[in-house]
Amino acid sequence: VQLQACGGGLVQAGGSLRLSCAASGRTSSTNVMGWFRQAPGKERAFVAAITWSGDNTYYAESVKGRFTISRDNAKNTVYLQMNSLKPEDTAVYFCAARSATVVSYDRRQYRYWGQGTQVTVSS
Repeated sequence: VQLQACGGGLVQAGGSLRLSCAASGRTSSTNVMGWFRQAPGKERAFVAAITWSGDNTYYAESVKGRFTISRDNAKNTVYLQMNSLKPEDTAVYFCAARSATVVSYDRRQYRYWGQGTQVTVSS
């Protein structure tokens, strides 16, 4: 499975960005897809995840109510809509996938990773 993330950029606080992550290859291994982020000097942290059907979504407390994860299985793509962005959201954002059907908040449970896309929020 190959994951290709895009959509990052520079935005002012309060603004919005939409990240996309396209999967290719053995997409049957992408039952759960998620987003993680890594700020400078910090560990990679869970942001959001979604099950295959899209019926179940999970968010880190810090982004609840501001971020929305969704997926389009026909396009093998997962999205992260980020609204009301804050400077503390600045990080490299990574998409990830795992073949298990159960969501995990642990980055070590995800086998497949995209290359990361930079999100910078200015104050």
